[in-house]
Amino acid sequence: MINFIKKIILDHPLKRISYAEYMELALYHPEYGYYMREKAKIGREGDFITTSNISDIYGRLIAKWYFKQMNMYKFPPFICEIGAGTGRFAKAFIEQWNEISSDPITYFIVEASPYHRKIQEEALSSFNNVKLIDNIEEIAPFNGLIFSNELFDAFPVHVIENHNGTFMEVMVEVHNDQLSERVVPLENPLIGTFIEESGLRLKNKQRIEIPLFMEDMISQIGKVLSNGLVLTVDYGYTNEEWQELGRNDGSLRGYYQHQQINDVLLYPGEMDITSHIHFDSLIRIGNNHGLAFQQKWRQDEFLLEAGILDDLQDHYDPDPFSPVSKRNRAIRSLIMPGISSSFHVILQKKV
Repeated sequence: MINFIKKIILDHPLKRISYAEYMELALYHPEYGYYMREKAKIGREGDFITTSNISDIYGRLIAKWYFKQMNMYKFPPFICEIGAGTGRFAKAFIEQWNEISSDPITYFIVEASPYHRKIQEEALSSFNNVKLIDNIEEIAPFNGLIFSNELFDAFPVHVIENHNGTFMEVMVEVHNDQLSERVVPLENPLIGTFIEESGLRLKNKQRIEIPLFMEDMISQIGKVLSNGLVLTVDYGYTNEEWQELGRNDGSLRGYYQHQQINDVLLYPGEMDITSHIHFDSLIRIGNNHGLAFQQKWRQDEFLLEAGILDDLQDHYDPDPFSPVSKRNRAIRSLIMPGISSSFHVILQKKV
């Protein structure tokens, strides 16, 4: 794929493209993009692990949580998951729902990856109330729960730097037959507007990612959702946290065979590329589109509040491979310091 990207850059009138354009190609190109290829991406055989794939506990707990919310606010039994990965979360959610509710759940999945779509169809083939769709706008107007786990961190982002109060954009070019960076004056007015409206304050020489694609997705969700909740799980920073020490170089990273790769221009199409999302902007943009902010938790705090300890069977079992031992280890991994505490859960509501 690298030669394909080089050709696109060299054919460009300016001989350069933005990081957002590069990521769009590296991740989502129909033939060469990382997410579109026939390759395991999640789990031991892939390049990264998501908390929703650690254990069925996660999907089952969210099902119990939404069952309570549905009854409290009189929402219908509908859920739409955006980017469902292997389908493990959906399967666990539906199985738990069928145990606790007499109203069958209708489960929509918005999935761009043909590879994941095929896996989801296999994993969820025993359920007749699962509907795979290409675009969230297909379900408008929607009433119920819209859920995503590690969706926004995988969206293409622009990369900018503050040079003595002047914002510059970091572009991708070809130099000595290699992909490399070039810093140019910022020209995209949408980026300037985002920075101004976000309230971000960048230190001199600080680099940061600007998620214009995130704004587009939130706008779509706001248009589609008529009455219900939006539950977003992801990792990111508040505006205040972006100013902390160690954040000067931004958060754009690659993950290749479970190794963090700081240079995301390596292995295009072969590795995942992610960045930390802007929590304050996600909340602000949501409010602007009718998605009223309700609460933000660390993921472990949310899981504890949702009752994960009720599922902990705390008795000794000498067999570490028994179902009870595996279940208890999974619960502990979700609430102990580590991967789970790095994630946050944001709840928004529209009525």
